[in-house]
Amino acid sequence: MSCNNPSVDLTLLEPTLAEYADVKGSLISILQKTQELYGYVPMDAVYRISERTGVSPAKILGVATFYSQFRFQPMGKYLVMLCKGTACYVNGAERILDAVTDELGIGSNETTEDGLFSLSVVACLGCCSLAPVMMINDKAYGSLTPDKARQILRDLRKEAQT
Repeated sequence: MSCNNPSVDLTLLEPTLAEYADVKGSLISILQKTQELYGYVPMDAVYRISERTGVSPAKILGVATFYSQFRFQPMGKYLVMLCKGTACYVNGAERILDAVTDELGIGSNETTEDGLFSLSVVACLGCCSLAPVMMINDKAYGSLTPDKARQILRDLRKEAQT
């Protein structure tokens, strides 16, 4: 059974399967390598892993969904990580989250339909002096207001379209 996603080249997975398929207890390593290759764990890869390891797709998905490190959808070009740590929370992180989710039309752990933005709410970014703060890819944006957060996202969207 396959999802027949033409964008997933399963031949990329073969070296990993050749190395780990017959190694007992290696499922997490296989899933980690799969995510490194594709940026997420495609369903076609789950079925291929099942074929090669003899582990059922249901068990593979059970393991993968247990660990929060595994994603099942591609990430957007911009990963928006919004801090909800104590400093950010008391300085208005909830209002920033409302503005970001409204602006992007997605919730936490979702990706916009155009594939530009993925949103992740995190416990702490370690930038407490900038609270409330969000990181987009490797850049921190601090002292946010709802309007400032919206403008940052709009500027990135505009930049991506040029």
